[in-house]
Amino acid sequence: MKDLVKLYARPKLNSPNMLAAWPGIGNVALIVATYLERKLDFKELGEVEASHFFDPIGVVVRDNVVEAPQFPQSKFYYWKNKGGGSDVILFIGDDQPVAKGYELANCVLDMGLRFEVKRIYTCAAALTRIHHTEQPKVWGVATSQQVAEDLKGYDLVQRGNLQIAGLNGLLLGVAKERGIEGVCLLGEVPMYATRIQNPMAALAIVNVLTKMLGVEIDMAELTQLAQETKERLKQVAAEAIGEYIDYFTEPIWEHGEEEEEE
Repeated sequence: MKDLVKLYARPKLNSPNMLAAWPGIGNVALIVATYLERKLDFKELGEVEASHFFDPIGVVVRDNVVEAPQFPQSKFYYWKNKGGGSDVILFIGDDQPVAKGYELANCVLDMGLRFEVKRIYTCAAALTRIHHTEQPKVWGVATSQQVAEDLKGYDLVQRGNLQIAGLNGLLLGVAKERGIEGVCLLGEVPMYATRIQNPMAALAIVNVLTKMLGVEIDMAELTQLAQETKERLKQVAAEAIGEYIDYFTEPIWEHGEEEEEE
């Protein structure tokens, strides 16, 4: 791990938990992680050597001069809980590698074990038939039955069998291999809105996650963003329905005019 992670600090952390996030459907995981990072004033802990996991597919040219290859950032942050509870390590990856996801997952867990994290958390989107005007629920899955029992006190939906794509899911599989406790919280996202950022699902997850981590943050900004996005989705849906009606229907009075002409 020494060659793959550059450490910026070596803090003494109190029984930390770790939250890891990569881009995914609705950008749910990244919204959750970046919101916590801003509201809790995390400090930089280290950075993954991205060139080991990512292959650049081109370069940028500025004023006819080629720039060095750019790689997605994959950074660790830490936050010390002044209330005396568990500290938090945060990992945010700007992108997911095409071929070395398993290696990156192990690298992230190596860092967690270095600081003796007691549990790994990830977030993801749960695609459902929910309508965007409905309040999304949060699903919960765990790496063991014992940890799953702990989730029952948080009013989470338990769906039984499902698949979590990408590193937001794979990390927990690797954690299970290595005997590390892990939890994934999935916020419900409408199946027809997978390409739109979904702060509604992220807000639902943050409300649960902060309780699990034992932290308190100001939810006002995320709540406002969720409401604005919901209103925007209403507008887009109304416009789409209007266009559908205009395209596939014709006013009855126009039919009447045609009949009179005949």
